[in-house]
Amino acid sequence: MNVLAINGGSSSIKWGVFAVGVDGGSGAATSRRAHGRIEKIGGEATLRFEAVGAQPLDTTAHVPDHDDGVRRIAEWVAAAHVPVEAVGHRVVHGGSRFRAPTVLDDAVVAAIHDLETLAPLHNGPSLAGIRACRTALGPGCPMVAIFDTAFHASLPERAWRYAIPHELAARHGIRRFGFHGISYRAVLDRYCAITGTPAERATIVALHLGNGCSAAAIENGRSVDTSMGLTPLEGLVMGTRSGDVDPGILGYLARVEGVPVAEVERWLNERSGLLGLSGRSGDLRDLLARESTDQRAAVALEVFCYRIRKYVGAYLAALGGAQAVVFAGAIGERSAEVRARVCQGLEWVGLTLDPGANVAAIEGERRISAAGARLEAFVIPAHEEVEIARGTAEVLHAAGAS
Repeated sequence: MNVLAINGGSSSIKWGVFAVGVDGGSGAATSRRAHGRIEKIGGEATLRFEAVGAQPLDTTAHVPDHDDGVRRIAEWVAAAHVPVEAVGHRVVHGGSRFRAPTVLDDAVVAAIHDLETLAPLHNGPSLAGIRACRTALGPGCPMVAIFDTAFHASLPERAWRYAIPHELAARHGIRRFGFHGISYRAVLDRYCAITGTPAERATIVALHLGNGCSAAAIENGRSVDTSMGLTPLEGLVMGTRSGDVDPGILGYLARVEGVPVAEVERWLNERSGLLGLSGRSGDLRDLLARESTDQRAAVALEVFCYRIRKYVGAYLAALGGAQAVVFAGAIGERSAEVRARVCQGLEWVGLTLDPGANVAAIEGERRISAAGARLEAFVIPAHEEVEIARGTAEVLHAAGAS
């Protein structure tokens, strides 16, 4: 089955077309027919598309939103003569209802829309991508939603429950859900494969570091804690999101600034994080280039790396130790400087990096910890599009067999 996997982020779209074995499961063979990405959606975006036997596209264009971005992808794939039999969409928030890949119909789309207030930077773009694919490929092309929250359905109550009145939490479905689950599933699968560790014995701290950032404590192959909560705003400092703040800040700022709470929430989602700290940019690459001459950029980077290191320590305590710390996401994969700063000071728990391995200009999966380190460190790219394609093929195969 040829599956178009759409992985929409808050300001980007990664995509791929994969031929997936008929069973679709994690052991199914996949081969990539085409792939690409659109970055900096909302303005002058960069587009890089490639397909087997086709002329690649590497250009810039005004891409105002995810709807336009997905339309461009579908049109280019068709022009490259790459067949598409199904589409899988990353959807960030599935709430309590969606705990597995789900075939998209009008009712599911409506439910995803209802959850948009909990993931304002993500569920809306996912819905735009779904609409664009439906328009481009027609109603006969089956589509599946792959939910980021599903991987964290295993969280124990001590990790998912907030210390708020029980009746309020039950009435409104308030709990910690966690996100980046597609990434964590992909990373866990590859960690097990390259180390020969059975999934039920894999205990790691995984870090997904990109424009959005999170950490996950994975014990014996199951998520037992994660830094994001009811929404993707909780936890680590991110590109434009604040991460953890005193909840009292929302009411305080609403009063002193004379704005509704919804506006303060928008500030925390869109004007905070690295952007808010630096006053210049939410892009870590820009801040690394400026830190020697820009004190606010230097502070932003220090806060960013400190918060990650603090979560690593907390999750090692929660797990009672781990086999490895695994870096994924664009920053986790590409920034040796961030990896070094995060791991600095963790030698006491047995984590020592091999400086040469950490800075080596090598892409793909690799160990970056020193030989003999009690706690290993790995860089494992999260091939989320492969997970999306496999999950899509698996659920459609099961639906056809039932």
